[in-house]
Parts: sequence; structure tokens; C-alpha cells
Amino acid sequence: MSPLLALLHETRPRLLLRAVVLLAPPLALLSAWPAEQPGGWLTALVVVLAAGAAVLPESWLAALALGVVLLWWALQVADALPVTALLAALLLVAGHLAGVLLAYGPTGAAVTEPVARLWVRRGLLVGAAAPVVWLLALAVRGQPEPPGVWVAGLVCGVLLCVVAAVAVGQDQDVA
Repeated sequence: MSPLLALLHETRPRLLLRAVVLLAPPLALLSAWPAEQPGGWLTALVVVLAAGAAVLPESWLAALALGVVLLWWALQVADALPVTALLAALLLVAGHLAGVLLAYGPTGAAVTEPVARLWVRRGLLVGAAAPVVWLLALAVRGQPEPPGVWVAGLVCGVLLCVVAAVAVGQDQDVA
């Protein structure tokens, strides 16, 4: 059965997840308004990639849709640091999590409550970092860059990932 025909037999929760995969990247792109406006071609590209990701969430289209939005934000909006960056970050996390849940297991498999709870908790942990990073970026904006700051940031990021992986992985079955 083709992926498009399979959509006709999807459950309501899976259709909702597909809607999140479809809507999150374009909304994250457009959330830069009014600071910046993406071009119409870029918005169309992100919509097409997100639509492909909604139909085939396990494909490379999902990563590409989210990556294009991240790249645009980094190149066009990064210096402005608008508060809408928080919305964009949360939308990108939500789109990624919805794609992960859709790609989990065989096509059409129901998303079980324990698996959904596990991934929602992980998403909330990742999403909680967005305001912290945004506030930190506001605090250091305009400051001269100290030597070694990127190495220190990388070390802190890796340590944070290790601590989070250990904390999240305790007392849980591998889903």
C-alpha cells in the first residue's frame, strides 16, 4: 500500500502527529515575524518538505525540513534574538518529537501511552533549555568573545547531554 493510501487508515492520534509534523516547520519559520520575513520560495520549500515528512516521517525529509528552518533562523534572525525564537524552538522540538513517534515501530502501529509519555518528557526537557539559552544569549549580546569560549561551551553541552541521558535513562525500559 502506498504511503498516501495508508493515510486513509490512520488512527486519530497518528493523524494528529502527522499534522504536527506538517505544521511545525512552516510555523517555526514564520514565527520570526515581524523581525524578519522569509521569502515565499523558502516558505514553499519548507511546506513541501514538511508535507513529505508528514507522509514519510522516517525519511530524510523530516531532518531537512527542520534543518532548513534552523539554518534560516541562524543566518537571518540570529542577531535580533526576538522572543519568537522561543516559539520557533518549541515548534521545532514538537515537530521532531511527532516525527519520532510516527516513525517508532512498524508503519501504522499505535503509539502506546508509555512511549508517548517517555518522548513527551524528553521533549519537555529539551524544550526547557530554549528559554535558558535565549536568556543567556541576551545576557552576553554585545560582549567581547573570551578566548576558549567555544571549547568551554562544547564541554558544557556534552556534559549536560551525558547528565540528561543518565537522568532520563534511569528506571526506564527501552521503548
